Amino acid sequence: MTAARFFTHPLGVIAASVAATLLWGSAYPFIKLSYLHLHIGQAETFEQLLFAGYRFTLAGILIFIYMTLRKESIRYQRGSGTQVAWIALLQTVLQYTFFYAGLSMSSGVVGAVIAGTISFFQILLAHFFYKNDKLSGTVGVGLIVGFMGLLILGLSKHGGESGPLFSMGELLLICASLFNAIANLLSRRAAASYSIPYINGYQMLLGGLVLCAAASWKTGLFPFQFDWQAGLMLLHLAIVSALGFMLWNNVMKYNQVGSVSMYLFLIPVFGVIQSAVLLSESLTYAVLAALLLVSLGIIIVNRSKGVLKAAKN
Repeated sequence: MTAARFFTHPLGVIAASVAATLLWGSAYPFIKLSYLHLHIGQAETFEQLLFAGYRFTLAGILIFIYMTLRKESIRYQRGSGTQVAWIALLQTVLQYTFFYAGLSMSSGVVGAVIAGTISFFQILLAHFFYKNDKLSGTVGVGLIVGFMGLLILGLSKHGGESGPLFSMGELLLICASLFNAIANLLSRRAAASYSIPYINGYQMLLGGLVLCAAASWKTGLFPFQFDWQAGLMLLHLAIVSALGFMLWNNVMKYNQVGSVSMYLFLIPVFGVIQSAVLLSESLTYAVLAALLLVSLGIIIVNRSKGVLKAAKN
C-alpha cells in the first residue's frame, strides 16, 4: 500500500492521528520520569536544558536518517538559514526552555491540559497575521470554551483565597504554548518553499545543539549517569518529536486540514491519562473539567475552520 492510499484511507487516518497524538501525550510523563531517574531537581534549570538538548539533537539526527532512507537530500538549501534559525529559536530553544522548566514545577496532568491551548494561541495569532484566516463566530465560541478550561484550572487552586491565578510553573507552560504557536505559523510559511522534514530536521538539530551549548558551560556536557532505562526514555522522547511530526504531517498532507485537525484534542487527553497512570497523579474534578473544556474547544475551532475551508473550495 502506498503512503497516499494509507494516509487517505479512513482507518489509516485514524491510526496515524491516534499514534501521533498518543506519542505527543506521552512526553509529559516521560519527561518527569526522566527527571526522577537522572535526579534532575526542580531548581536545576541547566540540567533540564541539557537533557532537552540531548533530546532534540537526537530527534534531528533521526529525521535526517529518515530523509536519507527516503533518498531525500539533507544538504543545506541556500536561503533557508534565516527561517530555520527563527523556527529553531522559537520552537526548540525558547519553547522547551520554558516547557521543561515549567513541567518541573507542575504535574504532568496540568502540563497536558495547558498544552491544549497551543491550538487557541495559533488561531488567535493567525487572525492578526493572515487576511484569509479570520475568526468566525463559532471559532470565537470554541476559543472562549477552551480558555474557560484554563481559567477553571487556575481558579481551582485558590479556594476563594487571593493570590496569583497561575503558579510560576503554569505560567512558564502557557508561555511555552505561545512560543510553539508562533513557531507553527513560521513553519507553515517556510513549508511553502522547503520540505517539512528538512525544516524540522535542521531546526531540531540546531535548537538541540544551542540548548546543549547553553547548558554545558555550567553542567559539563555529560553530567548524567545514564543506564539503559534512562537511555530508552531519552530515545522515546526523541522518537516522540521525530516520528510524531512525520505521522501527523503526512495526515495533514493527504487530507483536508479541518477533517483531521480536530484529533488534536487527543493530545491533552492522552497526556492526562498517561500522566495519571505512569506518575500516579490524582485526577481532580477541576482537572477533568478543564480537560473537557479545552478538548471541546479544540474540536469546535478546528471543525468550524474545516467547514469554512470546504465551503470556500
